[in-house]
Amino acid sequence: MELIERKLDIITGSTNIEDLHSMNDFPVFMGCVEHSESEDIVAELSWQISKDSGFIQLKKLIPLEILYQAQHIGAIGEIWKEHHRKFAYFLSKSKPKSVFEIGGAHGILSQEYKKYGEISWTILEPNPEPVKGCDAKFIRGFFDEKFSYDEHVDTVVHSHVFEHIYEPNQFMYYIANFIEEGKKLVFSIPNMQAMLENYFTNCINFEHTIFLTEPYIDYILSKHGFRLLNKEYFMDNHSIFYEFIRDSAVNPIKLPNNLYEKNKLLYENYIDYHKDLISNINQKIENCETPIYIFGAHVFSQYLIGSGLDTSKVICLLDNDPVKQGKRLYGTNLMVQSPEILRNVTSPIVILKAGIYNAEIKKEIIENINSTIIFIE
Repeated sequence: MELIERKLDIITGSTNIEDLHSMNDFPVFMGCVEHSESEDIVAELSWQISKDSGFIQLKKLIPLEILYQAQHIGAIGEIWKEHHRKFAYFLSKSKPKSVFEIGGAHGILSQEYKKYGEISWTILEPNPEPVKGCDAKFIRGFFDEKFSYDEHVDTVVHSHVFEHIYEPNQFMYYIANFIEEGKKLVFSIPNMQAMLENYFTNCINFEHTIFLTEPYIDYILSKHGFRLLNKEYFMDNHSIFYEFIRDSAVNPIKLPNNLYEKNKLLYENYIDYHKDLISNINQKIENCETPIYIFGAHVFSQYLIGSGLDTSKVICLLDNDPVKQGKRLYGTNLMVQSPEILRNVTSPIVILKAGIYNAEIKKEIIENINSTIIFIE
């Protein structure tokens, strides 16, 4: 596998770049699989920072056909359902007449929007898996220089896609040429600033290859002729909703001067936190005789394991997504089971580091499966 190496700051083009941190042999796919462990691919997960703009980015990229070899985003969870409901409402306020959605995955957003009216909805997605009843039109593919679309577009939408883009400037250039003057761009993006501040393990990785925070969004969008109309926060540390309008007369916005020092310190604190966390967890489970599990068949667990978590006593991974159950988490030797297997286990230990979803997961398990569980967070 030949990696794609970044040699300059992809936001400003500066070559004044500094290496930050690396993790060896990190899994290149976040999903669950049925093939043998010997077929898994691992690579160096290395981060760098621009000394001019403070932009943090992955140094070496995985080819897209390997990184997105299959769909791995589950269509479950109350927080995600609420996100789609709130984002659909946010979108409704811009009064779209036809939507072109980039990376719509299951088509859930189009389903949620139906309560605000029936409109034309097209989804461009490399691995479409429509939910039952979804009547949006799906096109399999990526939004790049090869993509063409002849139908009228009133509003372009994407949700938790921007942070996955390898070349955000090119992406916005394509969108700027795709959207007519006066038409809308509405999107949701994870609140990456809050995620890193709260040490969420799903913040930056092989899929989230850029630390795309609010100053950089303002900078990139204004650079490509988009004017901000509206912005809302979903929960304190989950997502940010944006509404822009195509306006070629907009004035470019400059980046703040202190982002290098601010972002470097934030990232270094993030790394130090996880070193201490893994050391503490390993000490707690070293002489433990009760059953040990890890919740989350996703990058949450891959990051903990990649940081040195001892899995020699771990029975299996737990996940609520039935599609993942009975499979193996890529890059590990751990199989995935339903939390239901904890029902008759006395005082099991569950390692839980699932970011903003921790409270939702704990509540569901304690109230409905087993109240004797000991969580290590």
